[in-house]
Amino acid sequence: MMLILPMGLIATTLAIAPVRFDREKVFRVKPQDEKQADIIKDLAKTNELDFWYPGATHHVAANMTVDFQVSEKESQAIQSALDQNKMHYEILIHDLQEEIEKQFDVKEDIPGRHSYAKYNNWEKIVAWTEKMMDKHPEMVSRIKIGSTVEDNPLYVLKIGKKNERRKAIFMDCGIHAREWVSPAFCQWFVYQATKTYGRNKIMTKLLDRMNFYILPVFNVDGYIWSWTKNRMWRKNRSKNQNSKCIGTDLNRNFNASWDSIPNTNDPCADNYRGSAPESEKETKAFTDFIRSHLNEIKAYITFHSYSQMLLFPYGYTSKLPPNHEDLAKVAKIGTDVLSTRYETRYIYGPIQSTIYPTSGSSLDWAYDLGIKHTFAFELRDKGKFGFLLPESRIKPTCRETMLAVKFISKYILKHTA
Repeated sequence: MMLILPMGLIATTLAIAPVRFDREKVFRVKPQDEKQADIIKDLAKTNELDFWYPGATHHVAANMTVDFQVSEKESQAIQSALDQNKMHYEILIHDLQEEIEKQFDVKEDIPGRHSYAKYNNWEKIVAWTEKMMDKHPEMVSRIKIGSTVEDNPLYVLKIGKKNERRKAIFMDCGIHAREWVSPAFCQWFVYQATKTYGRNKIMTKLLDRMNFYILPVFNVDGYIWSWTKNRMWRKNRSKNQNSKCIGTDLNRNFNASWDSIPNTNDPCADNYRGSAPESEKETKAFTDFIRSHLNEIKAYITFHSYSQMLLFPYGYTSKLPPNHEDLAKVAKIGTDVLSTRYETRYIYGPIQSTIYPTSGSSLDWAYDLGIKHTFAFELRDKGKFGFLLPESRIKPTCRETMLAVKFISKYILKHTA
């Protein structure tokens, strides 16, 4: 089908040259006390720091590993300030543009064939969803759950027996645009599920008894933008009233203690929560779908990167959920199983104490809605490459994650009503 864009949209899209990151650096600092944490916060006020971890300035605290990106012209001043204050730091990435280009380190196997060892743009992912339906009509169907601000379709793939209402697990990838390894995992999961059904005992049992709903790219517009204009883009692409700044952080836009954490109300910030809960078309399409399938969805799993963690509720409070012990047990075994393949070490725990406090997340929202097994994976790595994980690491990341997801799925099959 030919897509015809309005001329004005074409003109504005073409007019913006892709952002380059020549000689931009990524620093890692570990503030030893609150005074040092405040120094980083002060530096962020006077310099343009893009926080990779944690996701925003106000999360920076003593003894936390802090990764941030800084422009070439500001990097010298930052280094001097860190040296002056005797703060220990390392430079993880010396030339960000170089690392962006080095990501693509896998050669295409066969031109035209969908590759699970490479990052795929949105166009290729749409073609892939069609191919999966054509190839496995008895097992894969595609549901359009809504569309984005820029009118791109939001597709969910249902994997499992047609027309049967059974226990289901919902999984999504790519809620943050720059976390490319996340959509790569959703594609891998669908590929492995369909390929190994009838051959792999566990997968056959799972698909005989339950369904999987997979949203391969949650933030489609942002993902496209990260491919075409700005590799480090995180938010969606909606316009904000009374602001020139574009985009809402979709994972702060859910009605789960939406406005409880300060500093998420700046439209120019990467973690802007939006004008209201579910103000974004993507969030609303997702929540409508989940609500209408609530009686069958027994677990929700969302995939992010980076930092190698398996998280569960809550992010907006230090209070532990009623089934905390159950969630912690599943997460512990899940991370243990994951490490059996390549000895990749994950930590696990509630969002607030394991990563940092968050409000308005999809994980907490799904849990409070009644889905009592909700998990978020922060995939590889721990910061050497950060969001720019090379393609050569995609398959190992997917293989080990698959082990944990299969374990969680078996647990849900056995232990939920």
